[in-house]
Amino acid sequence: MAIYTSSLSITLFIATSLAGVPFSLAINTDSFTYPPLETGLSFNYYESSCPQLEWIVRHYLWSSFKSDIGLAAGLLRLHFHDCFVQGCDASVLLDGSASGPSEQQAPPNLTLRPAAFKAINDIRALIDKACGVVVSCADVVALAARDSVALSGGPNYRVPLGRRDGLNFASQQATLANLPAPTSDVSKLLSVLNKLGLDANDLVALSGGHTIGLAHCTSFTNRLYPTQDSTMNQFFAGELKLTCPESDTVNTTINDIRTPNTFDNMYYVDLVNREGLFTSDQDLYTDSRTKPIVSAFAINQQLFFQKFVYSIVKMGQLSVLTGNDGEIRANCSAQNPSSMDFLQQVIINNNDSQVS
Repeated sequence: MAIYTSSLSITLFIATSLAGVPFSLAINTDSFTYPPLETGLSFNYYESSCPQLEWIVRHYLWSSFKSDIGLAAGLLRLHFHDCFVQGCDASVLLDGSASGPSEQQAPPNLTLRPAAFKAINDIRALIDKACGVVVSCADVVALAARDSVALSGGPNYRVPLGRRDGLNFASQQATLANLPAPTSDVSKLLSVLNKLGLDANDLVALSGGHTIGLAHCTSFTNRLYPTQDSTMNQFFAGELKLTCPESDTVNTTINDIRTPNTFDNMYYVDLVNREGLFTSDQDLYTDSRTKPIVSAFAINQQLFFQKFVYSIVKMGQLSVLTGNDGEIRANCSAQNPSSMDFLQQVIINNNDSQVS
């Protein structure tokens, strides 16, 4: 397994950004433009019921990242995989049941980090202790993703809150349909994102999340074997073959060869130099619809930050449940007992009506 670290850079960033006033903002949030908020969401949703919410989340993650910076990418990915399937309702956190396997058991989610699920549960326990069961698991996931970006050197944006938790998880078929494989090209990616109301700008900006984290060799060895992808830098390919010597390897490597633990625009510089890992990465620079956006982000980090913030806040509002819809789960991995009883009764009533 290839191991790459840059703990010094992230430690210096944390020490600088958090010196003086604990958990201060790394980037001036007033400089960002946000998409319209869905009805029921607001930036100060928990101002009265849990005023210390964001401090609790950031304090936990700031402490955790000092020993496991890889957790940041895991939490960001968890937010993506939650929102793309059935909306941002924390359904990805639900365990399987008698009704079938959970979203976690679908192939695209098998590599989600167990530590990310544990972190959400740990954070939620701290919140419940301070405020009671008033904050949804879906909101905790969204806040954890934001802090993963900010504490890794990226933009510290505001997160609309007020999501409710879903009552059920999506089917395996729905999960597979909404999480494009890393072997997907831009056309396939856009076909999925367009159905969610996202466009080419969102695709390129959100793909920038790959500026941190690791990738499994099996996700990109199709570009190495049996023949090398012509769009891949040959020297880069040679280095990858040392880490991934055969197509069925279980090894991993870093997503961004330049600054693997820092949230910045170097991912796009990688693409310009034909050093993207996945087909879904490198094709962003090959396809004429997305190449100009990649080029712009590669030379202007602030532009990337602006667009990323807009797109991730937009994504974070996909099919959200608000008001009386959904629930606030007491346990993030299971429906509330009362909700389960209600759903079971609905199924029974539906079956009875069909029989009659």
